[in-house]
Amino acid sequence: MEFDCRDRGVRCSGRAHAGGCSLSEKIVVQYVSFEAKLLLREYTFAVREASGDLREYKVTIENEAFVSRKVRYQDGAYVCCLRLHRELAEAANHPAASRFSITDTELADYKTATAPKPMRSFQMNRKDD
Repeated sequence: MEFDCRDRGVRCSGRAHAGGCSLSEKIVVQYVSFEAKLLLREYTFAVREASGDLREYKVTIENEAFVSRKVRYQDGAYVCCLRLHRELAEAANHPAASRFSITDTELADYKTATAPKPMRSFQMNRKDD
């Protein structure tokens, strides 16, 4: 089964990442919770491999990013899920670290990728008789 991180669900399983990286075996990434701390929000994910092994990962976003509207509160878990999928794909499902922080560059890329497309103005074709 394939997953597409562009889908809004934070529970994904599969072998191929829509962005081009590939995960080495079937896994399930599940959002568990978040904790609002003084300077950041910490999102916790559980990753289960086909073998049944379960690992926990934490991905953080600084509170300032939400306050300055670099990312919406409701998108926080999704942005972190995308980062975790990238880390898993790049390290054959076994990244050396279990904690990651979202950078300003990642937030800018996310905002650009999800920005609404400009509306085309409607123009009637007029025929002059």
